[in-house]
Amino acid sequence: MIDLHTHSTASDGTLSPGDLVAAAEAAGLTAVALTDHDTVDGIAEARAAAVGRSVELVPGVEISAMMDKGALHIVGLFIDPEDPGLREVLELAKSYRRARDRRIVERLETLGMPVTLGEVAAAAKGGVAGRPHFASVMVAKGYVKGQAAYVPKQRIERRRAVEVIRAAGGVPVLAHPDQTGLLGDQLEALIEELWGFGLAGIETQCSGYTPAETRAYARLAETYHLVQSGGSDFHGAIKPGLALGRGPGGLRVPDDFLPPIRARAEAIQREARLEKPAGACGNRTHPARC
Repeated sequence: MIDLHTHSTASDGTLSPGDLVAAAEAAGLTAVALTDHDTVDGIAEARAAAVGRSVELVPGVEISAMMDKGALHIVGLFIDPEDPGLREVLELAKSYRRARDRRIVERLETLGMPVTLGEVAAAAKGGVAGRPHFASVMVAKGYVKGQAAYVPKQRIERRRAVEVIRAAGGVPVLAHPDQTGLLGDQLEALIEELWGFGLAGIETQCSGYTPAETRAYARLAETYHLVQSGGSDFHGAIKPGLALGRGPGGLRVPDDFLPPIRARAEAIQREARLEKPAGACGNRTHPARC
């Protein structure tokens, strides 16, 4: 089996990137993708940990993209984590998160539940701070759980999310389409739109899918010539009931999913090399680095 959707302490998981790779090997996986939220900061450690092991490390990322309702996440597989354009977009996403964190702190203060950004950063342990880290601080302080301090997240425009993954040589995959909240024709319309932007895959296997959902997503993959992917959405102890390679609904991602994804990545990388002008590196923020 393989697992192409996992998270480490570089975002909101509880295992370090190196420990996650070791755990994937112990679970008998032949490949694992590290797809942290809006960051590639854990990939170097994960790659180093994979050296000499029986599990392949697939460099990845998960980008939160714009959507009116529901959640739209695009996973990138076989990305170049050093790609300047990708790093520029991820830095933008981080700035959105930092602004949101400040607004949550302000709202908690007005509710009589003071929390500092330093406390949240400590809970994140160097990773990307998010709602789980706010929750852990609030629980530690004895505050009542609730949604009163919820602040909507600003996200990356979805066309840009797909295109930046392709420009970084990665395969853009629609993650857990069930979380979009769309069904039937509405979901297909979204996939058709993303396909027009360059979407190349869809998670037909993920924790919690029903057999009917798995079949429906496989049909959509066939219709739009998308590679099939999947994973547990593993976060460690913060999401009990999920294990690497396994999850609710009888999750099992076969290792024969990987060769078509790798082949699609190689095709996208060839395309990216052909489209990039000679001498260009795509670094709009720091052109002197080209």
